[in-house]
Amino acid sequence: MEILNYAFMQRALIAALIVGITAPAIGIYLVQRRQALMGDGIGHVALTGVGLGFLLNTSPIWAATAVAIAGSVVMELIRWYGKTRGDLALAMLFYGGMAGGVMLMNLSDAGSNANLGTYLFGSITTVSPQDMTTIYVLAALVLAITIGLRRQLFAVCQDEEFARVTGLPVRLLNLLVAVTAAVTVTVAMRVVGLLLVSALMVIPVAAAQQISRSFAVTFSVAVAIGVAVTLTGTTTSYYVDVPSGATIVLFAIGLFVIFTGLAAPLAKKRARAAAEASKGCTLEVPGDRSATDDVSVAG
Repeated sequence: MEILNYAFMQRALIAALIVGITAPAIGIYLVQRRQALMGDGIGHVALTGVGLGFLLNTSPIWAATAVAIAGSVVMELIRWYGKTRGDLALAMLFYGGMAGGVMLMNLSDAGSNANLGTYLFGSITTVSPQDMTTIYVLAALVLAITIGLRRQLFAVCQDEEFARVTGLPVRLLNLLVAVTAAVTVTVAMRVVGLLLVSALMVIPVAAAQQISRSFAVTFSVAVAIGVAVTLTGTTTSYYVDVPSGATIVLFAIGLFVIFTGLAAPLAKKRARAAAEASKGCTLEVPGDRSATDDVSVAG
C-alpha cells in the first residue's frame, strides 16, 4: 500500500490505532457516570497547557497533560463540594482554559494561529517521533487503569453508594477516572483535536450500547468501533485530503446511526428467543395420568 511507504503516515496510523483503543476504554466509564461531556471540558483546560508548552519551549503534550490533570482534579473537587453553584464554577474553568490557551499561544515566540488549529482540530500527519514516545507512555497508563481496574471502576460508576458499602475507595477511584480521562485527552489531541476528542470517547460507546447489554461486550464493541473509525478516517483523510479529526468523528456518527437502526430488529429477535425459551420450560400434564396421581389435602 502506498500509504505505508511514508514514515509520517506510519506514525499517523499507529497513533490512530492507539487513540481508537484508549478513547472508548475510558469513555465507557464517563458514559456510565453520565459525564459524557467531561472530555470536552478537559479539552478546553488542556489548551492552556498547550499554550504554556509553547511559551516555555517545552513539549506541548506533556504541558497539556500536566494542566489537564490539574483541571480534572479541580473538576472532581467541584463535583464533590460545588453543590448549587458547581455548574457556574465548571463553566468558568472551561472558558478560562480556552482563553488562557489562546493568550499564552500568542505570547509565545513559536506559537501561531496555525499551531493552535492543529491542537484544536487535530493534525495527525504532523505527529513526530517524540510525540509517539509520549503517546506510547500515556496510552499504556490509560490501558493499565481502564482494564486492570475495570471491576472496581465499573462498580463505582454504576452505583457509588453500593461501592462505598462494599469498602471501595470511591473518591479515589472517581479521581482516578478523571485523571485517566485527562491523560486520554492529551493522547488524542493530535489525532482528533481538543474540540473533538470527547466525541471519540462517547460515540463508539453509545453505538455499542445499541446492540449489547453487558459491560464486557459493550467495552469490546466500543473499542472495535474506535479502532475502525480512527484507521478508516485517517486513511480517508490521506487519499481525499480532508481533515482527519472531522473525518473520524463523522465516521463514528455514521456507525452510531447504523447501529441504532440495527437495535430494533435485534431487540425483537431477543424477545422472540426469550419467548421460545420460556415455552420450552413450560410443564405439561400428561393426558393419561391416573386419579391416584392427584395430591389432596385432608380437611
